This record gives sequence, C-alpha cells and structure tokens, in this order.
Amino acid sequence: MGGTRQKHAKKIMGFYKHNFQFREPFQVLLDGTFCQAALRNKIQIREQLPGYLGGAAQLCTTRCVIKELESLGKPLYGAKLIAQRFEVRNCSHHKNPVSGSTCLLSMIEDGNPHHFFIATQDQDLSNKVKRKPGIPLLFIIQNTMVLDKPSPKSLAFVQKLQTNQLVPEYQKQSIVELKEKEGLVKQEGEKRRKRKRAGGPNPLSCLKKKKKKTQEGQEPSAEKKKRRKRKRNR
Repeated sequence: MGGTRQKHAKKIMGFYKHNFQFREPFQVLLDGTFCQAALRNKIQIREQLPGYLGGAAQLCTTRCVIKELESLGKPLYGAKLIAQRFEVRNCSHHKNPVSGSTCLLSMIEDGNPHHFFIATQDQDLSNKVKRKPGIPLLFIIQNTMVLDKPSPKSLAFVQKLQTNQLVPEYQKQSIVELKEKEGLVKQEGEKRRKRKRAGGPNPLSCLKKKKKKTQEGQEPSAEKKKRRKRKRNR
C-alpha cells in the first residue's frame, strides 16, 4: 500500500514540476488544522513529508495561523507548538491578523508566484484552493499524509496551455491573415505592405539600364554599315 501511495505522489509531483515549474525545496504552507491532525495521528511532518514528496521540503506557516492557534487556547496548545517550529512567512496582516484560512488564501494570490503547497484539514479552505490552478493540496487521512490529485481547474489550465503551444506556425499565420482580411488588424497589415514596397527596387532605374544596353548594342552595328558603304564606293 505504501508503494502505491508513493507512486501516486510521484506522478502528481511530476505534473506540477512539468506544468507549473515547482522545484526543490518545496514550499509547504501549513495551517493549524493540519498541525493538529499530525499531532493526533502521531505523524512526524518534518521527517516524513520530504520522503513522500520526493525532495527537500521547507515547512512554513504565517503569523495569522499562530495567532489563531493561540486564541483557541489549551485544546490546540500542542498544534501551536508544532506550528511555531516552522519558518514564519510574512503576510500582509501585521496590524490586523485574520483567520488562518484567509491568510493562506492571500499567500497564493496572483498565480501562486512562490509555488506554495497548502497543507490543511479545513474543507472550506480546500475547496477554495481547488478553484485556483497550480496549487498542490496536502491533507491527512487514515494516519497518512496524502497529496491530492490535480484539480479540474489545474487540468483545464494545462490543457489550454498545451493547445496554444501546439498550434503550428503556418496555422498561426493563417489566423493573422484572416484577421487582416476581416479588417481586425488592418493597421498592422498596412504597415507590413508599406515596408515591403520601400524595400523593393526602383522600376525607373531598371528601365534606364535597359536603354543603355540597347544603345551600346546598336553603336557597333552602325559603324559596320558605314564601313561597308565606303568599300562599295571605292
């Protein structure tokens, strides 16, 4: 069973590496619910997660997550101690802390530029994460950590990206020409035509050259005729 789970994780990691440029060390943002589940199920996150993901992992959280755990008191004291061991990432809520889920969502805005994984047991947060493409989701089930399969949003994003990349150059050119024909890019088309005309040879210069050649070719024949007349007269 462990081997199957590992293969499953490896396949999913390949998807995110290839399509969303995830690289080691993997940045994993954890919330209080994940820390609490790890404590309850006796999971050593720092030791087990890198092996499961197949590479070095940097575990981190936010000040808002720690503040939330502190406010919940004694029942989540152990989860707070676990979260405090991780690197605390700066969020935009220094003066006015927000809930852990709201804070984590703010950390993956604008296309998840820092390539964060989200580790949570919060179902509402998980559903919101799945609506954004390119964000791996981790959760704990049956005493094991699980990397969720890519969401439909991530799959649709990759499919669209691949479709655009696989359009042959001649088809792209045909699309441009059709747009020009319909007047959608008329100005661009006119600029291209003007450039072509400016680069061509001057037709007047060609005509002059031809006249020169004919004149030069006629002169020796006229001289020959004059010589013949002189010989006859003699």
